[in-house]
Order: sequence, then C-alpha cells, then structure tokens
Amino acid sequence: MGLFGKRNADRGVDKSPAEPVTMQLEDGRAVSVTTTVNCLGDSCPRPQLLTKKALAAASHGAVIAVKIDNPTSLEAVHSMIPDLGGRHLGTVKGERGWTVIVERV
Repeated sequence: MGLFGKRNADRGVDKSPAEPVTMQLEDGRAVSVTTTVNCLGDSCPRPQLLTKKALAAASHGAVIAVKIDNPTSLEAVHSMIPDLGGRHLGTVKGERGWTVIVERV
C-alpha cells in the first residue's frame, strides 16, 4: 500500500514483455523497446532509482522506455543517463506525461 492509498501494481520495471514494443521517436525513427519502467505517479527519487536498476540489468543495445509524469523527475532522469551507461534516444510527450527512450551502451 502506498502512503495515501492503494499502490498502483503496474508501476516498476517490466523486464519481460510478451513482445518488444515499437515506439516512434520525434525524429521519425522507430525503436524496439525491450524494457518498460513505469514511474507514473512517482516522485523523486523513485524514477531515478528504477531507471538506474533497469539500465544496470540491461544488456548492451537494449532499449528502455521510462514513463514519467513528474517534471522534476524528468529533468533528473535526463541528466543521469550518461553517467549510468545509457544514451538518450528521445523523449515522447503523451497524454499523461513523458516517455524517455534510453539505449544501453
């Protein structure tokens, strides 16, 4: 249970999706996402910690999608990606926040 109510069971790192999800980047490229980190509703430092965990577990070339709806967490995740062995491929604005696309290098 979360601090103020029921915890969203969909949050966290989805390490084994049934099929890779294809996402369209802002520049028109399509990438195949192998891991999704759902941080919707979370504030600092949880999105940063989950992103760090996903990047550490990812193999070289894996693409991770981090779903964030907190602007402060979005800025923090962007700034820490290079230090964690990742490369920022793009950020896609959605209805409920942003999806940061990261490749493990």
